[in-house]
Amino acid sequence: MGTTAHASAPADRDWEERVRRARRRGDAVRSGRLLAKGAAVGALLLFTLFPVYFMLTSAFSDRSTSGTGALLPTAPTLDNFAYVLTEGNFDTYMANSLAVACITVAGACVLSLLAAVAVARFRFRFRTAVLVMILIVQMVPLEALVIPLFLQVRDLQMLNTLLGLGIVYVALSLPLAVWMMRGFVAAVPVEVEEAAYIDGASWLQMFWKVLFPLVAPGLVATAIFSFIVAWNEFVLALTFMTQSENYTVAVGLRQFFGQYANEWGHVMAASTLITLPVMVFFILVQRFLVSGLVQGAVKG
Repeated sequence: MGTTAHASAPADRDWEERVRRARRRGDAVRSGRLLAKGAAVGALLLFTLFPVYFMLTSAFSDRSTSGTGALLPTAPTLDNFAYVLTEGNFDTYMANSLAVACITVAGACVLSLLAAVAVARFRFRFRTAVLVMILIVQMVPLEALVIPLFLQVRDLQMLNTLLGLGIVYVALSLPLAVWMMRGFVAAVPVEVEEAAYIDGASWLQMFWKVLFPLVAPGLVATAIFSFIVAWNEFVLALTFMTQSENYTVAVGLRQFFGQYANEWGHVMAASTLITLPVMVFFILVQRFLVSGLVQGAVKG
């Protein structure tokens, strides 16, 4: 018995040592993986955020250092922003873009929701063909639509008007918006609507109190997409707006690019001003992307 006990003790120690070595190797592998993931995330963040950092650095630099590649502003100043907002009339351009974006968001959200309910809930002839045609319209290049849209807007006497440009942006946003909203409407069980009808709700009450809260996240996604389309679009705004007081921010930015030289400080300051409303709008509505579905389920 004593010999057996003495023989098994070294074996136990060897087994414990092998377990400790395996744990150390496992810890080293996990540490290496975490380090590699951290390095990859850091490189991705650097690649993504460096242009933004360079834009801000150039925007706050004076004319002697802006656009030269300096990583830090040698003489931080707000002169570029002051020039852009006063001499560059960028406050007017931002107001115009906000008006056009509001028209686009409101029109795209309302029309896409109604169209999505129609194609997702009602059965009619050529229903699939309508969906395919909507998708095909989205595939048409914008350049091929400039002349037809220009002629239509001209015939409606809406050239050089923010309303006319907003209506055109609504038309451009609708194909993808309808497909997005159709997915959200189709995901709502029909039994939820039938339960509302059984409880005595009218179609309008069911739509507003049951269906609308459930598809709210889709409306938020549609609003973000439509806002970005209206805010960043350049070709149609340049074509339809021939008077400088009706320019949007995308067209107004062009004035800071000269034939022989560019004022990079002004360009970067204007670019910063263009970026801020999009960020603010997304921050204001992004919480509804998650909370809207849960809130709608409780209400329903």
